[in-house]
Amino acid sequence: MASPQNPKVTVFIPVHNREQYIGDAVQSILAQDFQDFDILLIDDGSTDQSVEVMRSFHDPRIRIVHNETNLGIPRTRNRGLELARGEYIALLDSDDRASPDRLQKQVAYLDAHPDCVQIGSWCRMMNEQGIPLQKIKRQPAHPDEIKAELLFRCCMSNRTIMGRTEILRKFGYRNDFPRCQDYDLHVRLSSQFKMANIPECLVLGRIHPQQITALTIDLGDAKKRAIVSTQLHHLGVSFSPEDLDPHLMLSRMRKMQFTPDASYMQWAEDWLLRLLHANQSARYYDPHIFSKILFNKWAHTCWRARKRLRIGWIQFLLFSSLTRKLLSKHY
Repeated sequence: MASPQNPKVTVFIPVHNREQYIGDAVQSILAQDFQDFDILLIDDGSTDQSVEVMRSFHDPRIRIVHNETNLGIPRTRNRGLELARGEYIALLDSDDRASPDRLQKQVAYLDAHPDCVQIGSWCRMMNEQGIPLQKIKRQPAHPDEIKAELLFRCCMSNRTIMGRTEILRKFGYRNDFPRCQDYDLHVRLSSQFKMANIPECLVLGRIHPQQITALTIDLGDAKKRAIVSTQLHHLGVSFSPEDLDPHLMLSRMRKMQFTPDASYMQWAEDWLLRLLHANQSARYYDPHIFSKILFNKWAHTCWRARKRLRIGWIQFLLFSSLTRKLLSKHY
């Protein structure tokens, strides 16, 4: 069993009104194959029985900390980073469940890859009752893929991440991101460090009506636009605010049930060409991987347009200058 004062890993679980689920989350950590950890539970002003559930566990590795008032997500996460004792910090949401081999596999990866600042994984979703579903959130595994994909979406699931405590503490979460503070952190880290995902489902993520993401969609979109804008400026791309929503749509057409029309197709072709040319100059992303990602976005957009454009989607895909350039040996 780990020393509570000097564990290899601190598992950090922020809690706010999760009496139904927090016990399941804690139990999934206590059942880990890897046992050199402590659990840091920070209650952010719960008004239900969450604290009582946490206190029902009698294990010396569990620490319960109370915020005097509700501090919100970024400040509570920063407090978790400050109080973590482990060399590594593993993040888990209070309504989720870790697989028994999660800590073992992520510790092994970070030990073997000292140039990697954090490691995530895929995530299988479960319903409100904790029954696993078929839905799996698959994320890119290679560091160069992650860095490039971050330009379009958050491709590391916060609930699955284990990172190097000292570095994450130094970067921290920004308080002006009450939503998407994890996405913002990943982008800032990616400019200096490598990040990876293990292509296995090491966490079960619970879907239920009280999820923060479901309750604050508009705020989340505003923060995503801000994060993308920063990256586009860094890449040297000229753009208008009107480009940001269609840019984000490139990665969530299926989720939003969006069918492109000819106008969107023309915008997408021009936009992806601009991104390609900007990276030719900046060389910020690996050229081969960036071209592959752009082609996948373009091919998916063409395929999604088939219901409106009928055979026209094939003409867009096969005969556009974007397709030729992306498939050229020069890219």
